[in-house]
Amino acid sequence: MKSLLLFRQLYDEAFKAIGSFILRNAYKAFFWFCFFCYAIVLYAFIYRIATGFAFD
Repeated sequence: MKSLLLFRQLYDEAFKAIGSFILRNAYKAFFWFCFFCYAIVLYAFIYRIATGFAFD
């Protein structure tokens, strides 16, 4: 739980340092897009392992 709070604090402080409103929101959108893409990749990989896919 502590690492999650540290990650949130790092996330908040990183975006507070950016002065431009448009740039700050663009970076936030890009961050969430990358996070969701990574989550989809992890889901697909775990699904393939769970269903017995042969990685040849």
